[in-house]
Amino acid sequence: MAEKPKKKVVRVESTAPAASSASTDGGDDRPAGWKPTAEAKGKAIQFRIFAAILWVLAIGLEAFAIFWILKPGLDEVAFPDSSLYWLIGLLVVIGALAWGGSFFWKKANRLDPASRSNKFMFFVQNQLGVIITLIAFIPLIVLIFLNKDMDGKQKGIAGGVAIALMIAVGLLSAEFDPVSTESMDEQTQEVVALTGKDEVVWTTYGKVYHLCDAVSDVNRDSADMTIFTGTVAEAVAAGKSRLTLKVDQNLEQCGYAPRGDETPVEEEPAE
Repeated sequence: MAEKPKKKVVRVESTAPAASSASTDGGDDRPAGWKPTAEAKGKAIQFRIFAAILWVLAIGLEAFAIFWILKPGLDEVAFPDSSLYWLIGLLVVIGALAWGGSFFWKKANRLDPASRSNKFMFFVQNQLGVIITLIAFIPLIVLIFLNKDMDGKQKGIAGGVAIALMIAVGLLSAEFDPVSTESMDEQTQEVVALTGKDEVVWTTYGKVYHLCDAVSDVNRDSADMTIFTGTVAEAVAAGKSRLTLKVDQNLEQCGYAPRGDETPVEEEPAE
């Protein structure tokens, strides 16, 4: 029997449900396919615009560093320490902008994911943050080590900072478990098959979503005393990548029928 939730339950509102239904025209028994809501697509566009602005700023600062800070000296033979400090500061800001752009881009991809049908575009859309990070740092790293005005110590400091930032931001920008329209369709159909409806719950700091707000894990993990409820798409958009592995426990605590609990169909005896 389902227990009464111990925390505040907040419903995540959506203007319209995501499309995810089976084809019924008889010509094709494959799923019609999950599609994001108009609201989700609108938010995704906003996030991608924010990402593009931050990435453009990062590339712009990269160009400034290349054509101003690292340009060959005219009156000074040695690379001044003040320029080194400026360069390091620019590297840090470039890294922050690149990571910020990737943050918004990844949020957009969860709201409006790509399809796996085009593997190249699927890869580019999900790993664009890594690509931009490489573009923002590799030319700078090469020019730092090729700079004739910098001594070995300066190259080591600036180059080391640039490489460390590139690796850190690249890892933060990478999408190791990308969402696709196909995976969204599969996850939604799985939940509907288990509960009869596209509704799940999650917490702010949890990594997965659950089947109802009576689940013990949900009530225990809700550090901010809040449980969110909404569709699978809304849960994924909130950063919850999949359904909990404790499905059987969820079904029991939510009061749903166990998996595979179907009445067997008796075969007619052969005549």
